[in-house]
Amino acid sequence: MQGQSQQQAYDRGITIFSPDGRLYQVEYAREAVKRGTASVGIRAEDGVVLAADKRARSPLMEPESIEKLHKADDHVGVASAGHVADARQLIDFARRQAQVNQLRYGEPVGIETLTKNITDHIQQYTQVGGARPFGVALIVGGIENGEPRLFETDPSGTPYEWQALSIGSDRSDLRDYLEAEYEEGLSTDDAVGLALDTLAQSNDGELTPDGVGVATITVDDEEYTERPVDEIEAILDERDLLPADDDEADESGDGENGESAGEE
Repeated sequence: MQGQSQQQAYDRGITIFSPDGRLYQVEYAREAVKRGTASVGIRAEDGVVLAADKRARSPLMEPESIEKLHKADDHVGVASAGHVADARQLIDFARRQAQVNQLRYGEPVGIETLTKNITDHIQQYTQVGGARPFGVALIVGGIENGEPRLFETDPSGTPYEWQALSIGSDRSDLRDYLEAEYEEGLSTDDAVGLALDTLAQSNDGELTPDGVGVATITVDDEEYTERPVDEIEAILDERDLLPADDDEADESGDGENGESAGEE
């Protein structure tokens, strides 16, 4: 009982380390990320691919209202997993930083610079009393000096650069799949297929066109572009990832992940 009461004391203070050097609230924020539906990022030879599981909790919900993919600047896209409201705050912060950089220096913000600005902002919420950490992880991808870059932000405020990654539910399984299937030199189109294959691993090997979102930023135009539903459907059909029938498609929209309020 004494050990439990001590842990609860450290739970209440975000700025207080436990005797074993842990910040419990940051660890709880990571658990909130795991409860959100998965997002995937892949760095290709000629661009970056962001894909997100956008399954609706009810057939009455409009798919367009599920926010998982965001345009931060013309050349930068962001995918999220965790608390949607927290993600919106960080996306707004990222957009302001991108515009400030453009106005101040007259050039697009670098992907690494933007990611580190975001993580510096996140880190402040692990050292300030009276506030909680952001319960969301982000994948930040885009083109910097003609090269694709792909980063992850963690609730602790730590940035990581990746060739391919997943965040959200089933992260370990999806990462294992990416490690097995990812190859350097992939084209953007091949990376889109791999991203959808990866998301399908946590959906019984099936995806619905309106239950997934895909965005790409290519070196050629350096423009964030969300793929339309009919194009996604064609890719899913080509890779045999569509549900066997409409009934199964309807049932797939009632997944357990992200059912808590505000978590996607």
